[in-house]
Amino acid sequence: MDKSISTPADAIAGITDNSTIMIGGFGGSGAPIELIHALIDRFRTTGSPRNLTVINNNAGNGSIGIAAMIKVGMVRKMICSFPRSSNAEAFNEKYLAGEIELELVPQGTLAERIRARGAGIPAFFTPTSFGTELATGKPTEEFDGKMYVRERWLEADFALIKGLKGDLMGNLTYRLAGRNFNPLMAMAADRTIAQVSELLEPGGIDPEAVVTPGLFVDAVVEVSQPQQEEELVRAEVVY
Repeated sequence: MDKSISTPADAIAGITDNSTIMIGGFGGSGAPIELIHALIDRFRTTGSPRNLTVINNNAGNGSIGIAAMIKVGMVRKMICSFPRSSNAEAFNEKYLAGEIELELVPQGTLAERIRARGAGIPAFFTPTSFGTELATGKPTEEFDGKMYVRERWLEADFALIKGLKGDLMGNLTYRLAGRNFNPLMAMAADRTIAQVSELLEPGGIDPEAVVTPGLFVDAVVEVSQPQQEEELVRAEVVY
């Protein structure tokens, strides 16, 4: 099955208001900037999608990517582990003004909640956050003399991820640390949209090198020269 899409704009066309979107990346590493910016372009043209819940490791940097989504008012809620980076003014301003919600999740717990959805595990126990405000209202249980907090999986309507190479069937590889949250999110969302630097014919990727099987990918678009978040932030680009 050919899952290739011509442009980032076409790839994100099905994302609707009130969607929950997982967006890959650890800071700028593995962040699908072109897919995010295509979503912003659509919002500026049509006013949709809005009232989004975004799941990411952080809450954006500078005035590009997720930060730009927040700045233009697309995001209703952030679920992340690191909302306050050195360039998180967009999120800080919206949060202090009461215009965006935050669900703060410890980083390991965030990764496991995403992985759990892909593995079909609706809940799990972790000692992380026990006795803190983050555990308020959550069930707890003792195992072998130690207290644990029950955490639910994280569900998403869409995942926007970034790979290095992909083929027409959606099989993906990643570049170094770009692997971070991307493979987990690909498994956890109802629909996964991937941008890759190089799109190959089936068989163009050694099966032993495939990290995300095409089974988990619904659409793949080639962006041969992807932008890097840190470079855009240093250049003070405003999207």
